[in-house]
Amino acid sequence: MQKDFTFQLIKGKISETIFDQMFREAGEFTVIPFGYEALVPEIAQLARSLERKEVLDSIRNSPDFALVSHSQKKVFLVEVKYRSHLHEDDVLNIAQMVHDRWKLAWLFIATPEGFYFDSCSDVLNTKTINKLKPTWINAELQEKYLAVMNKFQVNH
Repeated sequence: MQKDFTFQLIKGKISETIFDQMFREAGEFTVIPFGYEALVPEIAQLARSLERKEVLDSIRNSPDFALVSHSQKKVFLVEVKYRSHLHEDDVLNIAQMVHDRWKLAWLFIATPEGFYFDSCSDVLNTKTINKLKPTWINAELQEKYLAVMNKFQVNH
């Protein structure tokens, strides 16, 4: 059980790193780690021993990143996930959980076949998530980072 958890954790961290580096290289946004592990590492370490775990729920469930446009007029909070296969029910469940806590959040899903990116609201309304559009990240850069990710994501 611990081995599977560790394996899933590493796959998730790889996906977060891919997201971070790909958006940084695209150069349209400032990428800010936003998850609770990044913002309050002391609380993350203490979370296992705290008696009132519900106090940490909002912090614990914060999206992984904030994308801030260089004009500083747009901010996108983004939850990043890795999935070996895209399943509609799973995507809807993730979008619903994120949306319940962060109404304006977006969802980025990395898969061996490609990247998906959409607002949680749109995912819930359309019941699907769109492929990452070239207006966000050009196709060449997406291909580059997909190849990098797939080198690490062995035994999907």
